[in-house]
Amino acid sequence: MSDKPSLVWLREDLRFDDNPALRAAADRGAPTALLYVLDDETAGEWKLGGAQRWWLHRSLEALQKDVEKFGGALILRRGDAEEQVADVAEKLSAGAVYWNRRYMPWQVEQDKAIKEALSEDYEVESFNGRLLNEPWEISTKSGDPYKVYTPYWKQVQQRDIRDPLPKVQKLDTPGSLPSSDDLEDWDLLPTEPNWAEGFEEVWTPGERGARKRWLDWLKSEGSEKYDEHRNRPDLDDTSKMAPHLHFGEASPITLYREMQEKIEDGEIPEAHGQSYLSELAWRDFSYSLLYHFPRMLDEPLMGKFKEFDWDKDDEAFEAWTKGRTGYPIVDAGMRQLWHEGHMHNRVRMITGSFLVKDLLIDWERGMKWFWDTLVCADPASNTAGWQWVAGCGADASPFFRVFNPVSQGEKFDPDGDYVRRWVPELKDMPTKHIHAPWDAPKDVLKKADVTLGETYPKPIVDHSQRRKEALERYQAIK
Repeated sequence: MSDKPSLVWLREDLRFDDNPALRAAADRGAPTALLYVLDDETAGEWKLGGAQRWWLHRSLEALQKDVEKFGGALILRRGDAEEQVADVAEKLSAGAVYWNRRYMPWQVEQDKAIKEALSEDYEVESFNGRLLNEPWEISTKSGDPYKVYTPYWKQVQQRDIRDPLPKVQKLDTPGSLPSSDDLEDWDLLPTEPNWAEGFEEVWTPGERGARKRWLDWLKSEGSEKYDEHRNRPDLDDTSKMAPHLHFGEASPITLYREMQEKIEDGEIPEAHGQSYLSELAWRDFSYSLLYHFPRMLDEPLMGKFKEFDWDKDDEAFEAWTKGRTGYPIVDAGMRQLWHEGHMHNRVRMITGSFLVKDLLIDWERGMKWFWDTLVCADPASNTAGWQWVAGCGADASPFFRVFNPVSQGEKFDPDGDYVRRWVPELKDMPTKHIHAPWDAPKDVLKKADVTLGETYPKPIVDHSQRRKEALERYQAIK
């Protein structure tokens, strides 16, 4: 045991359970300080979006309560992380500095620089606290990273996933603490207007909120019938753990192992449990792609798509962002996103396909909109998901697979409940016409109090025509 304090630099791991860096500090036995740095400077265009900033504020509030309960101290700093970590370590007279790894290109570069700078004066160690498997741990027989998910998933299934580390329940506070920012001074919460009011109705950020959501979902029909219900936005049966995973309030290791236990105990049917486990592994796969192909943040993995003839239609893009396209399932998804900071995954695919293949607008614009509006805007999953939809990434859906927003709505929102919730102008439309109100007879529209072009928009594009044009443009680069 050393008398010199430990410093744990928290990033995307705001939890006490199964936190390798925090566990290392607790096992070291010295007083411990926790540090969170809001580094907008180094992040540049990848600094947290508006929805994530709301979540971060609430999550740090919750973390502070846990710190008061379990001991230690939470220090908040804003600025260049390399400078802030070094300053806090020096003023703390630390003996060790620990953190859990990150994988965005600029984060990897920054962490290497900080480790090199600190290693002369402190014990410095980093850990995997974010993924089931590190990006370099799973590769093809030739040693290359996988670009196709199915064989990647097969390898994951053959590997042993470690047990979660014991929750840290006791820390000692260092005798002398460096200065800390006041969270309120970071101005992370929106005020005029407070566009995040709807978030408060849905989310409880923080480790305890994450744990409650997970345990409640494990007891629900959503987990028992996950593979059937996960594509149904009207049922709202998904776990909604994505933002908790993104901020590290829940450990993917814990979720994976507990789901395995539920399968083994017969509480969740294997097909449905394995389907959920595969989604956790897809998250890892996305990080593997990001780590090995960092250019995917700025350009398509398939080089030919650099030549694609995208439209720059700002009016159409704005209609898409506001849920005013005239296609009900698309508009429902975009309005859910704005109100909750979240969108059902099936609807993400539908709205993404509509932007790229109906409006012919570059997938990067959609990705950046999601980055600002999703509370779970994970850089790897968000980027990989958009490239999948656009057909330009690894293991991508082929470009010629163009989602029809009407048939997708009819298939996955068969009674129109999802549309009625988020597009209340159409709440009285009969189910037969709710996904294509422009095809409804005049008397049906009148009875439902719908006037196309006034109470609800007419379709801003003709899907059949735009599908044909999209495929023609694809042939030009093929």
